[in-house]
Amino acid sequence: MPEIDKAYKNLDFLTSPAARTIRMLCEYEEPRQRFRDQKVHDTLVFYGSARAVTREQAVGELSRAELEARTAADDQEKRRLEHQVTLAQRRVRLSRYYEDARELARRITDWSMAQKKGRYLVCTGGGPGIMEAANRGAADVPGGRSLGLGISLPFEEKLNPYVTPELGFEFHYFFMRKYWFAYLAKSLVIFPGGFGTMDELFEMLTLRQTGKIKKPLPTLLYGADYWRQITDIQTMVDWGTISERDLLLFHRSDSVDDAFDFLVASLEQVERERNGMAEDLQPPERRDQFKED
Repeated sequence: MPEIDKAYKNLDFLTSPAARTIRMLCEYEEPRQRFRDQKVHDTLVFYGSARAVTREQAVGELSRAELEARTAADDQEKRRLEHQVTLAQRRVRLSRYYEDARELARRITDWSMAQKKGRYLVCTGGGPGIMEAANRGAADVPGGRSLGLGISLPFEEKLNPYVTPELGFEFHYFFMRKYWFAYLAKSLVIFPGGFGTMDELFEMLTLRQTGKIKKPLPTLLYGADYWRQITDIQTMVDWGTISERDLLLFHRSDSVDDAFDFLVASLEQVERERNGMAEDLQPPERRDQFKED
């Protein structure tokens, strides 16, 4: 008889449609165990465009595009190169948010390490753009850690180099990745982004609006001009498709200072409320000990 592999070593089976539920369970259990081992409980999730680049890179691309456009050989070539100039100008405008995401992530990581013993960790989708900027900002702080919840896509790079290696993941199933974004999150920071960012934003708002997420989850929309043009949510109120109170589900910000102050104040308020509730649940003789714990 030839040697027979055990079922859990049979890759043909494990990658087959019949084992889909097992693969789903792996994307729940393996991250859960790693989070436990790494003592990860609270994350600050940054969403945003994968297409943003640093200011330096964007300005360099624009300078090269403008130079090429001035030396075009004919009208057809000139039109093509002028289009490249337009694209480069857009990247310069978007680059502001790369720099702001990096700085905000740096400041919130520094605050977490100095004031909260590193309790709150920056978490991103692990890719380029705004995700890279946030992981990079956390890495700018000595000892700063951050998560990268990557997803296997045919057109996107692997995890950016600023993710803490022990906290880097690559998911196959979007819904399992979304679960871990939501489960550990204590705040959301939404930078300008495309369809993926919109998907994450509106799913989180829906879960909060419907009470499926009951915990406080301060949500920050960063970039006033962008969000004003993209989402006129007041129109939903005017048409009666959402309630006036639903506008309180998020805070708009256009500066790192304001965003940082909002996040810190919100997180500390949640902590005070949670500690107050926990104290109320303790018998009188246990309250002092609870404070020490």
